[in-house]
Amino acid sequence: MRFAVITFPGSNCDHDVFHATKEVLNQPTDMLWYDQKQDLSGYDCIILPGGFSYGDYLRSGAIARFARIMESVINYAEQGGLILGICNGFQILLEADLLPGAMKINDSLKFTCRFSRIRVENNKTPFTICCQEGEVLNIPVAHGEGNYYIDPDGLQSLIKNDQIVVRYEDDRENPNGSVDNIAGICNKEGNVFGLMPHPERCSENILGGPTGDGYKIFSSILQSIKERGELIGHK
Repeated sequence: MRFAVITFPGSNCDHDVFHATKEVLNQPTDMLWYDQKQDLSGYDCIILPGGFSYGDYLRSGAIARFARIMESVINYAEQGGLILGICNGFQILLEADLLPGAMKINDSLKFTCRFSRIRVENNKTPFTICCQEGEVLNIPVAHGEGNYYIDPDGLQSLIKNDQIVVRYEDDRENPNGSVDNIAGICNKEGNVFGLMPHPERCSENILGGPTGDGYKIFSSILQSIKERGELIGHK
């Protein structure tokens, strides 16, 4: 099994994600640079990490969306490959139309950095199969533009298609004002997942208080890849 972590100018969580997949999951992981097309077919999961790609000029993720490697990422998604976008990675996925909706500045107009409790709404995705439905995870957030917005019709579509994967537990836990307390969503096919909290920052007990709740996101990916391999006859 092989992971790829894409680095854009301004990414600052790429090595954190690399540590989670390479050292914690003990899986081969490559760091890929943003400025060239890549053949991604040899990877089991692509991760777009957090940070401030291109300094968040124009809008967060708006310039990174046009990086050369994103053509490869879009093709990979269309072929059913697993893609995880964390924080700025989520913002890039929105700008690339791989996920619906958009990001606004936090309601507080301030950068927010703290632990936040998120509830698993859909535990049938490749990113949450190691979680229980309704389980609450304590995962840190760190963003200034994490206020997820989608129009009422779009929100109803997300609900109908079970695309809301995680929500902030309640209004008090919502750090940014996102509509319907949404913390992360997937596409209709379920192979592309974006979330604002940072699971890589609590993927070990030493980083996550008593639980290391972020590990459950990464272990879910690992488990789903194993199941996919069994289904298609890979060893």
